[in-house]
Amino acid sequence: MNSEQIVNLSVELVTQWGIKVVGAALVLVIGRMVAGWVRSGVKRVMARNQVDPILIPFLSGLAYYLVLAVVIIAVLQLFGIQTTSLVAVLGAAGLAVGLALQGTLSNFASGVMLLIFRPFKVGDFIEAAGTSGSVVEVGIFSTVLKSSDNIRITVPNSQIFGSTISNYNGFPTRRINMVIGVGYDDDLTVAVETISKVIADDDRILSNPEPLVAVSNLGDSSVDLVARPWCASEDYWSLRFDLTRRFKEELETAGCSIPYPQRDVHVHEVGRTT
Repeated sequence: MNSEQIVNLSVELVTQWGIKVVGAALVLVIGRMVAGWVRSGVKRVMARNQVDPILIPFLSGLAYYLVLAVVIIAVLQLFGIQTTSLVAVLGAAGLAVGLALQGTLSNFASGVMLLIFRPFKVGDFIEAAGTSGSVVEVGIFSTVLKSSDNIRITVPNSQIFGSTISNYNGFPTRRINMVIGVGYDDDLTVAVETISKVIADDDRILSNPEPLVAVSNLGDSSVDLVARPWCASEDYWSLRFDLTRRFKEELETAGCSIPYPQRDVHVHEVGRTT
């Protein structure tokens, strides 16, 4: 092969494959843009139709990756690769890929299960997988939580679905469980009436179920009373903080004491021996 033939062959190869490489690059760039538009469009359509917010990030992300899969198949076809043969090869290697990506596939399957069974929704405050926070979104592979101090927490879906989930907004009402200690010398009737009055004066406390105030325990340093009022879930923390302060103030005004741990030491004089 002389130099002229080599040059002609090189030009032919560059022309043939260069066009395919440029075309593949354009398809990838445009395809990724289209995938982004599809994801944004799915989000807008679902939001406009008032679809449950927990479904929006999951389904829009799924649409995004489906479009990318179509784009990759189109790029392979530009290079003359038979996609049917590719599918057969991928099917033969499916077991190995499944084992390598079992964590990712588990997260995907868990995300689907979370969307089916709906143990929580966006905005709910939950505790799961050793962490707690308000649900921001359930993605394809992970769930995003926002902690009470505004920290973004990303938890794999498999860890959440495989653990016990405590949803603090699962019901419209919650019960506040409080223990108030008073001194052994205090009048228990006065203490119970004072706590009951504080509860009755707060409009956020529900009358049904009826609040409970009772003596629960004779402690080492105090007589323990329990107060168990019910309230709307969104009022739980603000009400608990207010009640804690008002119980102390009103009990002291009523002449009751709030004891702290203490120990009595009795000294006995023993006769000396000479």
